[in-house]
Amino acid sequence: MEVLQTLSVALGLAALSGYSLYLTVFSTGLAIHLGWVHLAPQFSSLAVLGDPGILIVSGILFALEFFADKIPWVDSIWDAVHTVIRPIGGAFLATRALGHASPVFEVIVALLGGAMSFASHSLKASTRLVVNSSPEPFSNIAVSTGENVLVVGAVALLWHYPIAVFVFLSLLFALTFYFLPKIWRSISMNLWFISRKLNQLSSAENIEKLPSKLPSRYDASFRRLTSDAATVAWAVPCVSGKGKYLQPNRFGYLVASNEEPAKVWFITKTIIGSASKTLEIEQFKVSLERRLLFEELSLYSLGKNRHFTFRFDRGSAGIATKVAAELETRLQAARPLTLTEPKEASAP
Repeated sequence: MEVLQTLSVALGLAALSGYSLYLTVFSTGLAIHLGWVHLAPQFSSLAVLGDPGILIVSGILFALEFFADKIPWVDSIWDAVHTVIRPIGGAFLATRALGHASPVFEVIVALLGGAMSFASHSLKASTRLVVNSSPEPFSNIAVSTGENVLVVGAVALLWHYPIAVFVFLSLLFALTFYFLPKIWRSISMNLWFISRKLNQLSSAENIEKLPSKLPSRYDASFRRLTSDAATVAWAVPCVSGKGKYLQPNRFGYLVASNEEPAKVWFITKTIIGSASKTLEIEQFKVSLERRLLFEELSLYSLGKNRHFTFRFDRGSAGIATKVAAELETRLQAARPLTLTEPKEASAP
């Protein structure tokens, strides 16, 4: 039981470091310094966190993080800088909590602690990128404050109910690790949109006509969904959003052919399997919404409750508008004309 409690505290501190390394160190050290926590003999090596020097340094760093964490986009830059710092700090705290352990056990716990810290940091960073997409700043303040309360509360509970807190953090780690590829796809796509947005500020690309060339590495997937004889009318780079059987945050091309005006294809590449999709758009409607980082094209069908979204970067001026207009033209051509007979005039 003592070994399990020690491991729970070690990995619990590592996981919390992924959210805020400085707050974890400061709150733990302050509790030790003020006597709120009486360390068991196996945790005696953590007493150094209560040293006034460490409290001052961690307190100053947390004060900087406290304000940086509540400013839109500054928080994401802060997270990017701490992508390496937090996992290393989490691994160090985990091994520090072990006290005098065998070298093999220390290395194993350091690896586990670093992994848990990296997973919680990834969850925090991806959440912030999503929150930053909203134009108002209050959501950043609310999320940041909630994370601070979570860290302080978890640190307090960790010393009284270490196993229960560790079980909760382990479940959170397992879920985060399972969704880690999707989380990092979301992060990478948002960073790409940010770079394209900055590119628009310096020199926007004016496109008068939609490109009609599909890169060769995507062409094979397109041929598998159509035929070798199909010709590309236009192929526009975009990122997938929401939609049934449509994997989100996938970079690919929205493609239309000259032979089938009632269909469009989203062509993308994956390591395993295929994430490309055919959309029969005859009964769809088109809408375009301007977001902070991108323009979002929606294809939706009210009757069948189907909805697909695609995101276009704003580094290419007007490209999403041209795609929406082209789709409207195709929809008008694909929909059958409905002929109605005029009603007979009623007799006086």
